[in-house]
Amino acid sequence: MRYKLFGKSGLRVSELALGTMTFGTEWGWGADFNTSKNIFEAYANAGGNFIDAANRYTEGTAEKYIGEFIAADRDHFVVATKYTLFDRMGDPNFSGNHRKNMMRSVEASLQRLNTGFIDLLWVHAWDFTTPVEEVMRGLDDLVRQGKVLYVGISDSPAWIVSQANTLATLRGWTAFVGLQVQYSLIQRTAERDLLPMAKAFDLAVTPWATLGGGVLTGKYLDQQAEGRLKGNESRLSETNLAISKVVVEGAKALGVTPSQLAIRWTMQRNQIVIPLIGATKLHQMEESLGAVNFTIPAELMQHLDQASAIDLGFPHDFLASDGVRELISGGTFALTDNHRKL
Repeated sequence: MRYKLFGKSGLRVSELALGTMTFGTEWGWGADFNTSKNIFEAYANAGGNFIDAANRYTEGTAEKYIGEFIAADRDHFVVATKYTLFDRMGDPNFSGNHRKNMMRSVEASLQRLNTGFIDLLWVHAWDFTTPVEEVMRGLDDLVRQGKVLYVGISDSPAWIVSQANTLATLRGWTAFVGLQVQYSLIQRTAERDLLPMAKAFDLAVTPWATLGGGVLTGKYLDQQAEGRLKGNESRLSETNLAISKVVVEGAKALGVTPSQLAIRWTMQRNQIVIPLIGATKLHQMEESLGAVNFTIPAELMQHLDQASAIDLGFPHDFLASDGVRELISGGTFALTDNHRKL
């Protein structure tokens, strides 16, 4: 496995990240301790060093498992976890982005992980309650205390992230170096603002649900053909199933699995994208790891892009129109080499 610089930092992380929401069975599904350990070891033996967790994952069990798995070589691994989501239902200060919950949640994660520091702390989701200043100052305090090395943000609007990093730079505080978003061939809306924003701020992107909840594995196509399709109606739309068919056909032509092709597609974007891969069974992890062993040819990439394309909407489509471009550039758009073009 190769390594990438994590956004605007010198941190080296493997080109695939291990998602651990499946570590533990408290939610009625997932992997038990031994299976989780086998999945972790398969990932680590393949060269993976980037482990992603959260305080809520399986009621804290995921962090406990990780703590045991990395104990023998803690400094080799880049351990990421998140705060924001509740640890105690019904208590307003046991959830949210504010300083009190931030400090409490980080201390609890450190105990479960059995470590003295967290390599990367994610703001799990924006709560639209806590001021940006409070969040960024609190995160900077954690970095200065040595409890956190880097910070990132997940599941938040692009304007929030932009405001936060601009403020942090202005005040000399620690800025976000990573962005975690939902992104796949059936969920490309992040391309409207989140991905361009990440590229502009040099943020590494770690997409989740790269297999579209299983749609891109092709497993629902047989059910569709047999008239027994069941599941999330929006996820199993005709459009998404049509995209799944293109992925299955492309994978067959390339000699890889649909899952590997879908993961690889997210890796071959025009910026740093490090997909999260998770599993409940060892063979699933082994299959996903195969995404690093090939490159999607340009023709197939174009076909996948076209099959899954979305309308970017206003103002993107408006600003990209020929007439507006000529108005803005005074008729010189085609004559100007623009190295900043996204």
